Amino acid sequence: MSPADAQRSNASHPAQEAVARAFGAENRARLLARYFDATQTITSTNAWQHVYRLLLWIDRTTALAHCYESDKAQPGRAWYARSLAFHAWVSNALNVSPADLGESIDWLFREAVKDLASRALAIRTAVYEQQRAPYAGRGFPEPGEDPELVALIKEVVGKWMTEEPPEEEFRKLTRRIYVYVTQENKRRNLVGEGFEDVIAAVIGRLRFSDKTEIRSRCLLHDLPGFHAPPPNEKPRRVDLALLRGNHRTLVSAKWSIRADREEQFHTDFEAYARLESAGQDFEYTLITNEFDAARLKAACDRRRQNAPLFTHVVHVNPDAVVATYGEAVRGSATAVSAHVKDGRLMSLEAWLEKFGRRIPDRSGASTD
Repeated sequence: MSPADAQRSNASHPAQEAVARAFGAENRARLLARYFDATQTITSTNAWQHVYRLLLWIDRTTALAHCYESDKAQPGRAWYARSLAFHAWVSNALNVSPADLGESIDWLFREAVKDLASRALAIRTAVYEQQRAPYAGRGFPEPGEDPELVALIKEVVGKWMTEEPPEEEFRKLTRRIYVYVTQENKRRNLVGEGFEDVIAAVIGRLRFSDKTEIRSRCLLHDLPGFHAPPPNEKPRRVDLALLRGNHRTLVSAKWSIRADREEQFHTDFEAYARLESAGQDFEYTLITNEFDAARLKAACDRRRQNAPLFTHVVHVNPDAVVATYGEAVRGSATAVSAHVKDGRLMSLEAWLEKFGRRIPDRSGASTD
């Protein structure tokens, strides 16, 4: 590595570490503890509200609550109409106006990024002169120089400016825009593990939590009744494990269900079943906030030999899915509506209530 590359790499570490700290597990745990400590009693009935207040966000390209891939939810497409319906439903359910919904959700992300932009900019400014010193006097572009972006800004707001700002101020603005966009790109990581953390935090605060051991992102072979994989096989991790006596529930917590995840569900279950060593059944449950009807139908219908793959398929709130599709349902949406009615697609509330009714008996087994 050249001296310049080494200098650049070393200088970038503080900024990377600042981002890692903001979005890491330790800070998420701290923020969730702060949120729930300031919250009134958590119940199975209001659990879904906390999930949405903590994790749901506004898609900046549509200005609506996010329920589907942004590129497919733009004005004029079918998912834009559905996004409008979802935005209306969740605003009403959380008792806020559609215009104010954004202020009532996305708490975890907003708190994680608070002041991160200014800290990142300060870190970059502090090492700026050191990094550029070897190239002084050679006419190198300044950070934030983006003539096209500046031209766009001037085109849109220029006529309202009493005077044109110095170029240095435009560079500062474009740099802040880039930092903002970078932060938004971190949302996927926060929502992924954050969903697991929020579900675990909710369960841990319910009335039956003292009887339940909750483990997040644990190795399968660290759980009772599972042995380690062969040396040539990668150890398996479980999103969430709930242990009550001899009753074991392995939870796959996925905010959304990508195509590759659908295949992974089967692969994971096969590994869990193969590595089970106690000779006892375990539950395999999916908890999701997916809105795509075909993916939800597949999760509900997917089978392993002569039984459903998932013991339970749980949606944060299936009523939101039904409202999003409205009355003009067809195809997979019709099947999903039927699964909601017959309970195959359960609400988080119903699942928590069912889980809470299981009381371990003296032998450690659980009964309803």
